Amino acid sequence: MKVDVILGLQWGDEGKGKIVDFLAEKYDIIARFQGGPNAGHTLIIDGKKSVLHTIPSGIFRENCLNLIGNGVVIDPIILMAEITKLEAAGIPVQQRLIIAKRANLILPSHKLLDAASEQSKGTAKIGSTLKGIGPTYMDKTGRNGLRVGNILQENFKEQYQVLKNKHLSLLKNFDFEFQIEEQEREWFDAVEQLKRFTIKESTYFINEQLKSGKKILAEGAQGSMLDIDFGTYPFVTSSNTISAAVCTGLGVPPQAIGEVIGITKAYCTRVGSGPFPTELDDEVGEELRRVGSEFGATTGRPRRCGWIDLPALKYTCMLNGVSQLIITKMDILNSFKEFGVCTDYLYNNEKTQELPFDIVTENIQPIFEYRKSWGELPADNSVPSEMQDYVDYLEKYLNTKVGWVSVGPEREQLIEF
Repeated sequence: MKVDVILGLQWGDEGKGKIVDFLAEKYDIIARFQGGPNAGHTLIIDGKKSVLHTIPSGIFRENCLNLIGNGVVIDPIILMAEITKLEAAGIPVQQRLIIAKRANLILPSHKLLDAASEQSKGTAKIGSTLKGIGPTYMDKTGRNGLRVGNILQENFKEQYQVLKNKHLSLLKNFDFEFQIEEQEREWFDAVEQLKRFTIKESTYFINEQLKSGKKILAEGAQGSMLDIDFGTYPFVTSSNTISAAVCTGLGVPPQAIGEVIGITKAYCTRVGSGPFPTELDDEVGEELRRVGSEFGATTGRPRRCGWIDLPALKYTCMLNGVSQLIITKMDILNSFKEFGVCTDYLYNNEKTQELPFDIVTENIQPIFEYRKSWGELPADNSVPSEMQDYVDYLEKYLNTKVGWVSVGPEREQLIEF
C-alpha cells in the first residue's frame, strides 16, 4: 500500500479539514505530518461546527485511527483543550488517537519568545499566530528541543528547566514584560493528562501498518505557499508544508507516497503579512470576505482576499506532484456576475507564468481574465455549463485533473467531476 497525501496549495485556509473528513471513511489511518496548533481545520457535520488545531481531521470517523506524527509540534495545553471538547461531544479520542514520541513540545517560554520577537519587529511583523511554533522548530533544528517521549522519563522536569532557562536568558534581549508561572502550571497539568493516551514510536507503527495493507492518508497543515523553502519567504511558516515533508514528518520512504490530492479555494486568501499579487483591496475583496466568511479559524483575524492566482497554483502543483485537485468554496463565486482569474504576471515588463524569487520585494502585476459566473447552483447539484467550462480550463492550464468541487460547508456538499 501507499500513503496518499492531502495538502493545501495556497496560503492555507483552503478547506482541508472538510475534505479530509469526507475522504476519511476510505482510510484506516489519518496522519498529520507537520505544523502545529497554528492550523485551524474547520469541519461542519450535521450543522455542528468543529475546529481542529492539532488532532487529525479523521477523529470523527468511527473506524479511523488518527496519528499526530513526529513532524508536528505540540502544545499540551491546546491539545488537551481540544481533546476535552471532543470527549465532551462524545468522541472517544483515547481510542482513536496516537501521538508520536518524536514530536516536539511547545513550552510556555516558546510562546513568550514568539511574542517578544514579533513585537520587536514593529511594522516588519511576519504575522505570527504567536503559538510558539517558530521558536519550537528553531529548538528542534538547534538540537535543544523536548519531545513527547521525554515526558515519560524520570528527569523530564530537569530537562524542561534547562530549556526554560535558555529561553529566559534569550528574553533578556527584548523589551518585553511577561509572567510564566500560571501558564507553566497549566502546561504541566496538561502534560500529565497526555500520559493516558497512546504514545508510540510512530515510524515503526506507520511502516508496519503499510506492510499490513492499511490505507493511510497524510494530512498537511497551512499551505504550500507558506513552505519554509518554497513559499513567499520570509513570510512563511516554520516547517515544510509540501508533499516531500510527509517522508520526514512520518518516517516513510519516498516510494511509499501514492496519490497527492491538492486543495485550492476558488479564489485566494491570506492571513497576516506577505506578498499577495491578486489581492483585492477594494469593495470586491470585501464582498469576497463577507460572502466567504473569511476570518481565521485559529486567530479570528480577517483574511485578505483576492481572485485565484493560477501561476502560483501551477507552481505548487508542480512542487507537490499533485495528481488530483479539489476546489473548495466554488459556491462563493455564485454571488458575482463575473470573477477574475490571474493567468500571468507582469514582471520586469515581461509576461511570465513563473513565480519570481523576489516576489516579496518587487512589484508583481497580475494579468487577469474575467469569466462569467453561473449564478445559483441547481438544487440537484448538477453542473452548470459555465462551471464545467471553467473546470475544463483549469485542468488544461494546470495539467492536473479536478476530482471534486465543494459547493457548501457540509460534508456532503461536493460535486464529483
